Amino acid sequence: MQTLLFQDSGLIKEMARPPKGQLLKWIGNKQRFARRIVSFFPDDFNRYHEPFLGSGAVLGTLAKDGSVGADCFQPLVEIWQTLAQSPDTLKRWYDERWRAMADQGKRETYEAIRESYNSHPNAPDLLFLCRSCYGGVVRFRQADGYMSTPCGVHAPISPESFSRRVDEWHMRVRKATFVHSEHEETMSRARKGDLVYCDPPYSHTQSILYGAQSFSLERLLKTIGDCKSRGVFVALSIDGSKRSGRFHCQLPPADGLFEREILLDCGRSMLKRFQMNGLSLEDEVVHDRLLLTY
Repeated sequence: MQTLLFQDSGLIKEMARPPKGQLLKWIGNKQRFARRIVSFFPDDFNRYHEPFLGSGAVLGTLAKDGSVGADCFQPLVEIWQTLAQSPDTLKRWYDERWRAMADQGKRETYEAIRESYNSHPNAPDLLFLCRSCYGGVVRFRQADGYMSTPCGVHAPISPESFSRRVDEWHMRVRKATFVHSEHEETMSRARKGDLVYCDPPYSHTQSILYGAQSFSLERLLKTIGDCKSRGVFVALSIDGSKRSGRFHCQLPPADGLFEREILLDCGRSMLKRFQMNGLSLEDEVVHDRLLLTY
């Protein structure tokens, strides 16, 4: 079954399938088109590294033994570590908060969990908040990292449904390693023949997202250049066009760094839908660029 995919990189790429459901709701989640991203990976590579883990959609779709998932956001990394090492613990975290919401009221319980998280950022609270917050947009205040997203309009999925997702995701990532580190440190460990996939925060929205972490595209491009010079393959997802092409992220000078560019249609903007009180606007189509150093 799944373990048959782990022996040959070319076979992994060819047979990669996304999980049936998202484990985490996360802004910029790539699950719907993770398989297309994987299709542009090299036919053969050694270890896979993902330094901006987020929802883990590409790592989970690739499902390659020995992969490294990393992030600078400690509570998020703890969720992934727990999934790989103790999936029943992850189920318990969710079950306890879901049942409290059923017993004590949706909005009141959500706000209590959010207050608990904001007083002491932690993985169990973050897990439930990202599955139950409005629009799946986990939004943080830049000044202090305060999680500000209100309760969502839909009921969170049942513990039974979440448990099935945990089981599937655990099978895909149980032989991966998850670390808390900045992207430079994660990428410095990549060796010749390895593959790094970077999905950093959108540069024009990161001030209110992603745990209010600082991010510099210039620093990332320098690190990508260092990787390329060592013979590491790097794929980068970066802002393309939004608002029917009226916004286009300008990359800093990167002469000779990337060999190919692919434009990916990502559908409607989750963030804009949140900002417009749930409306899905026809002119808010998002495109990402996939830039490849090979």
